[in-house]
Amino acid sequence: MSILIVYESMFGNTAAIAEAIADGISHPRGAPPGSPPGTTSPDPGGHPTSVCVLPVTQAPSTVPDDVQLLLVGGPTHAFSMSRDSTRADAARQGAWGPVRRGIREWIQDLVPSEDLKVFTFDTRVHVRMMPGSAAKQAAIALRHQGFRRAERGQSFWVGGVPGPLSHDELVRARAWGGFLATLLVPA
Repeated sequence: MSILIVYESMFGNTAAIAEAIADGISHPRGAPPGSPPGTTSPDPGGHPTSVCVLPVTQAPSTVPDDVQLLLVGGPTHAFSMSRDSTRADAARQGAWGPVRRGIREWIQDLVPSEDLKVFTFDTRVHVRMMPGSAAKQAAIALRHQGFRRAERGQSFWVGGVPGPLSHDELVRARAWGGFLATLLVPA
């Protein structure tokens, strides 16, 4: 079994969440973390599970056949997935560098796989009653693209546009990864 995590990150927050999710998948049921995320470890059913974490700029336009679970994450910009203008604005605010391709563009170019299970996640500023979510919009875009099993997953909170991640969000991401690992156990 294989899991692919594709993320877009401007300030490093979504990248950190993606790595924490991978760690939770690789070490389900509270196994001690510490080995690098993305390593191969047995799942509770005894089947090897490999986790590959890729920035969207390196993600393939066709999901490999051995992938049984796809996770797609990005920052929430202007109530949705990023676009050229919001990425340029993030760069003006000190983001890592110009990102020309976000999850929005990647999803548009992605070859559909209607039976592949997909969960989305995002990072967003924790403001009471703030509408909009990149995870929600990514799940909708994936379903429109032909991924009928795409679902909105989790939102992870940041303290402001550049971050940092709010208290215990990495712990919560690892726990969600552990939960996702249980979905792969054969019945």
